[in-house]
Amino acid sequence: MRTMATVRQVAVAAALSAGRLLRERLGRVREIRYKGAVNLVTEVDIASERLIVETIQAAFPEHAFFTEEGTGSGSLDAPALWVIDPLDGTTNYAHGYPMFCVSIAFLCEGEPEFAVVYQPVLDELFIAERGVGAFLNGERLRVSQHADLHSALLATGFPYDRERRREALAAFARFTLTARAVRRDGSAALNLAYVAAGRFDGFWEQELSPWDTAAGTLLVTEAGGRVTDYDGQPYRLTQGTCVASNGLIHDAMLDLIRRDDRGGA
Repeated sequence: MRTMATVRQVAVAAALSAGRLLRERLGRVREIRYKGAVNLVTEVDIASERLIVETIQAAFPEHAFFTEEGTGSGSLDAPALWVIDPLDGTTNYAHGYPMFCVSIAFLCEGEPEFAVVYQPVLDELFIAERGVGAFLNGERLRVSQHADLHSALLATGFPYDRERRREALAAFARFTLTARAVRRDGSAALNLAYVAAGRFDGFWEQELSPWDTAAGTLLVTEAGGRVTDYDGQPYRLTQGTCVASNGLIHDAMLDLIRRDDRGGA
């Protein structure tokens, strides 16, 4: 296996190239298909994934891939695996709403080792390397220091399944009535990157896929934050629930998630 320096170089090059493609085609989507009742995929998703995979394969032909649009057949415990979301925020993108990103993570034996989240409209490149730290355009990232949930700015997302959204809405209401404000902007990878950058104090969401979180969760932990599932257990990519925070409000967030609609424990 090549060095992490090569992994970093290739991952960043792939993210920047894909981001350039997304930026150039923004507002010019021609084909929209559905993977469910409301889950979209466009020809730009496919083109971005192809570009990323081809860039990485040229440098690492022996590596496996786990991607949103189905390229490759790697398992999450593969010795060397790339987990890729070529366009996180497809619904936003299809509507011309500029809240989307490219998300790429490199895993060794199931553990994220390097991560890139690139927002091409703002030209913001978030990267993280295990044990080294998290950075935005070269500047080190640290999570926020807000210790009170009542003064926190949070982010979340809702499941695609309309029935499961009813459950998510109950938690959304509790957080909205407790925190300073809650944002719901359609890109889990960017939400996690923003927690790492201290822009959000916390994030929670259910029914997430590995490509939604593989890069962002490494960003959060390397920036000094905490990531768990809804039960407070260490987060794993196979889990569908995720809570990420600055660590200071994490237990309060978990308590609020666990409450029922009557406010009981």
